[in-house]
Amino acid sequence: MANTTHPNRSPVKSKRLVVSNNQPHRLKKPYPEFPLTPHPSGQWCKRIKTPHGWKMFYFGPLADWSGALERLKAEIDDLKLGRTPAARDKDGLRLLELLNRFLHFKRGLVATGELTMRSWYDYHQTGERLLKVFGKDCLVENLAPADFEKLRADYGTTWGPVRIGNEINRARMVFRYGFENALLDKPVKFGPGFQRPSRKVLRKVRAKARHKDGARMFTAEELRKIIDAAPQPMKSMVLLGINGGLNNMDVATLPLSALDLNRGIIDFPRAKTGTERRIPLWVESVQAIREWLAIRPEPKNPGDAHLVFLTKQRRPWYRLGRFVTEASGAEIVKGIDNPVAKSFRVLLDNLGINGRRNFLALRHGFRTVARGARDREAIDFIMGHSDESMAAHYIEDGLPEERLRVVTEFVRQWLFASERQSGRISERDGRLDHRPSGSGAGLGFHLPFQAPLGPAR
Repeated sequence: MANTTHPNRSPVKSKRLVVSNNQPHRLKKPYPEFPLTPHPSGQWCKRIKTPHGWKMFYFGPLADWSGALERLKAEIDDLKLGRTPAARDKDGLRLLELLNRFLHFKRGLVATGELTMRSWYDYHQTGERLLKVFGKDCLVENLAPADFEKLRADYGTTWGPVRIGNEINRARMVFRYGFENALLDKPVKFGPGFQRPSRKVLRKVRAKARHKDGARMFTAEELRKIIDAAPQPMKSMVLLGINGGLNNMDVATLPLSALDLNRGIIDFPRAKTGTERRIPLWVESVQAIREWLAIRPEPKNPGDAHLVFLTKQRRPWYRLGRFVTEASGAEIVKGIDNPVAKSFRVLLDNLGINGRRNFLALRHGFRTVARGARDREAIDFIMGHSDESMAAHYIEDGLPEERLRVVTEFVRQWLFASERQSGRISERDGRLDHRPSGSGAGLGFHLPFQAPLGPAR
């Protein structure tokens, strides 16, 4: 008995010559490389390997070989995965419709300031990859774990484990949105093959990269060379990066209102999380910022007057992008740029400092060196790391400034100690010798505070 479990399967008829326009002809292909085979039943057919074995499928009458070929191209991916071709099942939620609704919802969050354009752009790129692998007419209800294994394999052709983990998260959010908004009757089953790479895998990748390219931080000697060679305002930005772990967007969006140069403090919540953050400044950082403010140009746009740093073109050091409507009617974000990263890269290349290190490596360096101060709570507060523990709900104020200065001064003495005798680090226990000498006295603080021991992050 013929297998009729699939819509495009039909019972085999008796072998005979096929008559077209009342003229008998022999069964043959229109050209030698034609992928379909004429069947005595009067249809074009092809044997395809499915998850359940090899099966014969039929793609239309012999009189319409071009239509049969188009049908093969439209359905072969679905057939190989053992599912009903989307082109034959007209009822259900199409992937393109789901993505459009999801991106429209996220566009609303951009308008209210709850989501950045960069994040929206990342979601759009995730959608483009889904359409590439599944097809725009794919029925979401028919997606199975085997489909997501295929998607995961496609990710692996161009991305590493870290990017793959981020893409898997975003893809899952798209389908979860469909279910939670009643666009789907049941959740999509991703299967065990569509999980984020394990921590073990990520550790191996980082270890391999570290072995190949070295640690993702600069040495004290390299940093001093960078600071000496950097023009303003890059010099000030670099000092802030190693002084308190500020990243590209932090320095690009730093407002004048966050600076208290008389006290040597930056009070600037972290843009990414909104977490409170206060950073004691070194005398070198204060001096560099004062030098920059003395030559800072007036902004081209009055709306940027609140920013500390402006480019030569009198514009901000970031480009968040803008929505652009293409000829097809589709929307995309264009104009995303990171001038801080580009300018810093040019500076490193001119100095012959290569590798995978970038401006963010300054933040890595601060965190790595600061752990020697043995006050994890103070380090987290300076860096803007949020504390989700129950104990944090009972804390009503920030940390004493003295504890924060112990951490930043520890990093400062690591950076400048070999160049100027502004302080010492005890070989015995890692404590700072806060003597009122050099630049430490320049800010007028003496720190007899001993940071408590704590586990290093």
